[in-house]
Amino acid sequence: MIHMQNPKQLYLLDPWSSISPKRRNMLDAGWPGLFRENILPSIPADKFAKFFDEYMGRSTKELYSMLGALILQQACNLTDEETVQQYCFNMQWHYALNIVEESDNAKYVSTKTLWNNRNIIIQNGLEDIIFSSGTAKLAEAFNVNTDKQRLDSVHIKSNMRRLGRIGIFSEAIHKFLANLKRQYPAFFDKADKHIVEKYFTKSAMGCFSMVKPSESQKTLSEVSKDLFNLFAQFRHIDEVSALYSFKLLERVLNEQCNLTDDTDNPVEIKKPKEVASDSLQNPSDPDASYSGHKGQGYQVQIMETYSPCDDPKDKQLRLITHVKVEKACQSDANALLPAIESAEVNGFAPKEVIADSLYGSDDNLQKAETQGVELVAPVMGAPKEDKLSLCDFDISDDGRILACPQGHPPVAV
Repeated sequence: MIHMQNPKQLYLLDPWSSISPKRRNMLDAGWPGLFRENILPSIPADKFAKFFDEYMGRSTKELYSMLGALILQQACNLTDEETVQQYCFNMQWHYALNIVEESDNAKYVSTKTLWNNRNIIIQNGLEDIIFSSGTAKLAEAFNVNTDKQRLDSVHIKSNMRRLGRIGIFSEAIHKFLANLKRQYPAFFDKADKHIVEKYFTKSAMGCFSMVKPSESQKTLSEVSKDLFNLFAQFRHIDEVSALYSFKLLERVLNEQCNLTDDTDNPVEIKKPKEVASDSLQNPSDPDASYSGHKGQGYQVQIMETYSPCDDPKDKQLRLITHVKVEKACQSDANALLPAIESAEVNGFAPKEVIADSLYGSDDNLQKAETQGVELVAPVMGAPKEDKLSLCDFDISDDGRILACPQGHPPVAV
């Protein structure tokens, strides 16, 4: 059953009258009041509610407060356990989330409920609309000027263990065998006993972490053959080949090996430089990729508003208008136009975007102009000794050229 209460609903009696006036003013003037008045009502709880039955089943947590708690969890960078503590006992959270009752049904939430609700959001792609709704409300409340924005990427690491090539092979085999035994025990009993003894138990898997550097190439060759033999044994069995863990097995084989016609040596390990940067880094996180500059993980494109004024009194709220998680191997050069288009769709279209040199190709410059956006980005590479750069010109504080390197003023600007 759906439990959803409009945050703008008025009360006959003030449920917060027990709070002293000074503390109430602190709540209203601080982030709890801001969240309660602007963010909470903007949450699209109706789009979330359709994933529950209106009449059948156990009643949900109040949906506005539940989704609001998930937003606060991310904003405060809290674990699920820490979020439960704040939801149960923190008066600021209760005020921000409009929780006025003292019952466990109102002020208690379990970690499982947090996980389940967050999983619904992720699986159904609701995070973008929740983000854009809250951002639009803040932009309206603070009268944010979105004409000037800046774009950059940041590398984030996945919560996974860093694996070498031997570790990737062995983990993929172990994951497949464990899944095979759970889903199809009869097929598991037919698997190569030598491979099962070598990879199935965690104690056996520990041997691969103690491989000496001098033996790594030999071990890599052995595990690649074991993976190929396992793949060859089950690839024609429809039930098994449909398993996600089997597809990971096949992915590792295609990314790390070349198949040969030699029956004694059917697989040949690719050289490290031949392995693509978007190859599997760990079976536990198959979407993570590799960046030669930043390592394993992901990158996030972030665009935000900014104010060029140095006067603190005139500074505006800096508002994030676009967020996109990408593979770490993707180039920043392809991120500019999607960021501009995304911001425009959400009503935050910029007129000027500042970005690093990787975003500043001629193609991006021209395409941005067609969108009515001026791209400001440094030119790639350092100037040659026999060439002039802007550093050789006399430039005013506001960026206007006053004179050329020989001291002559410009005819036109």
